[in-house]
Amino acid sequence: MNRITILTLASVAVVGLTLVGSVFWTPMIWSLVITVPILALGFYDLHQTKHSILRNFPILGHFRFLLEAIRPEIQQYFVESDIDGRPYTREQRSLVYERAKNARETMPFGTQLNVNAPGYEWVEHSIAAVSQDDVDLRVSVGNAQCKKPYSASILNVSAMSYGSLSSNAILALNEGAMMGGFAHNTGEGGLSPYHEAGGGDIFWQIGTAYFGCRNNEDGTFSPEKFAERISLPAVKMVEIKVSQGAKPGHGGILPAAKVTEEISQIRGVPMGKDVISPPSHTAFSTPLEMMDFIVQLRELSGGLPIGFKLCVGKPHEFIAICKAMVETGVRPDFITVDGGEGGTGAAPVEFSDSVGAPLFFGLPFVHNALVGFGLREEIRIIASGKVVNAFDLVKRFALGADLCNAARAMMLALGCIQARTCNSNMCPVGVATGDPNLVQALVVADKNKRVAQFHRELVSATVELMAAMGVKSTNQIGPDHINCRVNETEVKNWAQIFPSLETGQLLDGGKVPDPYSSALAAAKASSFV
Repeated sequence: MNRITILTLASVAVVGLTLVGSVFWTPMIWSLVITVPILALGFYDLHQTKHSILRNFPILGHFRFLLEAIRPEIQQYFVESDIDGRPYTREQRSLVYERAKNARETMPFGTQLNVNAPGYEWVEHSIAAVSQDDVDLRVSVGNAQCKKPYSASILNVSAMSYGSLSSNAILALNEGAMMGGFAHNTGEGGLSPYHEAGGGDIFWQIGTAYFGCRNNEDGTFSPEKFAERISLPAVKMVEIKVSQGAKPGHGGILPAAKVTEEISQIRGVPMGKDVISPPSHTAFSTPLEMMDFIVQLRELSGGLPIGFKLCVGKPHEFIAICKAMVETGVRPDFITVDGGEGGTGAAPVEFSDSVGAPLFFGLPFVHNALVGFGLREEIRIIASGKVVNAFDLVKRFALGADLCNAARAMMLALGCIQARTCNSNMCPVGVATGDPNLVQALVVADKNKRVAQFHRELVSATVELMAAMGVKSTNQIGPDHINCRVNETEVKNWAQIFPSLETGQLLDGGKVPDPYSSALAAAKASSFV
């Protein structure tokens, strides 16, 4: 059927509807109101040059675009199974919703997972299980160089900036953190009034643009402004963002049109100009200078725990940081390892899909490197990304994490439906948008309780799981606790899949496995290159 035929049929339909309308005494004008725009649309489709399908199939071609527009919803609600969705399955999302609402969270009739499929993982339980009352899940962050150690929950809110999330979302997260006794990372957008108003503990993240502690003239770090803001009692730790999983090695730009007066004040940037986040820091350019910056922040903060966050890229660069720690004697209090699969907002497709090491490469690499340099006992490791249930937490502890951060799971607890419109300012539930008409849908007084409940129920489930494993603290969990089916006939222990280093092994000049040996040869404390 060609386009002329379609338009002819549409014209006949117009005439027919008009005649029918006349026969049945329907006023002619109402028939025309319906049919004339359709006919006009058909003639427009014939002559427009943007869409080939509409030139060949006027009017009918619009149904194709309509179906394409609602394809994600059709896929999510009618096509995908409970365990096939990405990045979070329906089963994972439902678990977060149930725990956030303090609803039933048990599973009937057994697992839907294929336990014989390659990649299936399980934890080893113990006949000598321990009492849940004996499990301790607070972790002290702060080494001997820190004057104000922080007792942290094993799970905290990962970095999400105001501007990326709505004011109501930030406020609900912070109030939930206060209710649940855990902490809230500000993201690189800086300390906003919504981070402060909830009363929750805060991890202040300092990014490459130094929002909230920058010199307005050139965007460099301002010690004076940092010292002024760090005095807030709610700020418990400071995290230097070296890179992030969503877009490692990539800067950012906030268009001038989006720089409101409020954001201008929070971030310390001028109105009327694009705000550039450079891809790397200006406060330091070598591993040794990075250690100096850590010392500076520690002194300005009065001895708070200072650490940094990165997604592992070139292995020798992290080894260079370790060499700088050894050479200077400076120890960060913690290192946050982000996986390349992470991301709560907008990022270029190539960076989300194909840049940066996944967490299950980066986490054991960082852990083993610190062990190999004899640094691990002084530095806590935080694993950031994709934590939904207790097994997710245990797996990260098994690979070397001391505690974890979660972002998207916390968004789900707020009511996120995984619409994946975070980059369009059209979030339908008011989480990742600045549109006041959409933000108002998120009721802080309700969602803050859901965030706290999700955290409480997940930590409680972790206590249950650890007790069944026969361990009383997270540092007793190792890779030998996790098994993985590598093919249909073979099962390996994670200790076999993720080989470990001995304490000081990278210092004694002995033989070490790749990627540590090649990275060790290439790394130097005086340069990232």
